[in-house]
Order: sequence, then C-alpha cells, then structure tokens
Amino acid sequence: MTRLTALNPEEVTGKTKDLFNAVQAKLGVVPNMMRTMGNSPAVLEGYLNLSGALSHGKLSAKTGELIALAVSESNSCDYCLAAHTFIGEKLVKADPAVLKAARSGNSDDTKTEAILQLAKTLISKGGLVNDEDVNKAKNAGVSDAEIAETIGHVALNVLTNYFNNAANTEIDFPAV
Repeated sequence: MTRLTALNPEEVTGKTKDLFNAVQAKLGVVPNMMRTMGNSPAVLEGYLNLSGALSHGKLSAKTGELIALAVSESNSCDYCLAAHTFIGEKLVKADPAVLKAARSGNSDDTKTEAILQLAKTLISKGGLVNDEDVNKAKNAGVSDAEIAETIGHVALNVLTNYFNNAANTEIDFPAV
C-alpha cells in the first residue's frame, strides 16, 4: 500500500497543476512518481529541473538510463527499475541485455562500464570516493565533465529511489 497519495491531475490546482500540465505535454501521461511528488511542488519542480538540465549534458540519454538502472539496483528501487527499463527499451532503444547488465554496473563498452562502476562506487561509498575511484574513470576516457554529470545523475536517481521507496509509489510501468 502506498504511503503518500498520488494526486489526480484533474483535481490539482496552482503550481502543481502547471507542473503536471508540462509533464503531460512532454510524456503524454503523468506517471505515479510525479503525481506523488506533486504533493510538494518544490520537490517535483526540483526533480524536473535537474532532470531537464542533465538531458542537455555531455552524457547521452542512453547513458543516463544505464546510470539510473545501476543506481536503482543498488538502492533496491523497484519503481525506478521498472520505469528506466521501460524508458531504456522504448525511448532510447537500448537492447534488453544492455539494460540488464547495467544494473550490475557492466557494459561491453569500456567507457560506459567505467561510468557505471563510478556510479555504483558513489552509492556504495556514500559519495566518499577516492583518487583511485576517479582515476579509474579517467583512465577509461571519462572526462571531468562526464564525471561531474555522472555524479549529477547519481544524485538525481538517489532522490527518485529514496522518494519511491519511502512513498511506496505504485508501479505504473511493466514490472521487471
């Protein structure tokens, strides 16, 4: 049973209504996570702003989805695993085997694997990575900008993982 209410987009007003309308226009639907975040327009807007900013970064949408899967697996977030598997398959057209491997921080591409391993290390060390951890990524060709964005993606996904795990958000994507 959910712990926080997923708001009905037809019944909200004010800032939440504006944010829901923007999500609806972009995605065609307001997913349960965002409907639940809508209880605090500040949280929903913060999530949308960081997500939007990262979508214009150096890391591709596919890499962002792979990071999301690696982080979500580490944080046992079933909602985000379902959402990012769906997005990965349907929107960024990633192979299901690639998506599954990302959950463990693995990739056939050396640079992508270094990014995923850095993401997993950030989670396991609570952000307290060391020179060796960062240099592993750099030695695989990951730039400082890409490392910074990896940290941003990890932070974004920690927010959504913790939010969904705490709220026990009802999964509205195909389960994985």
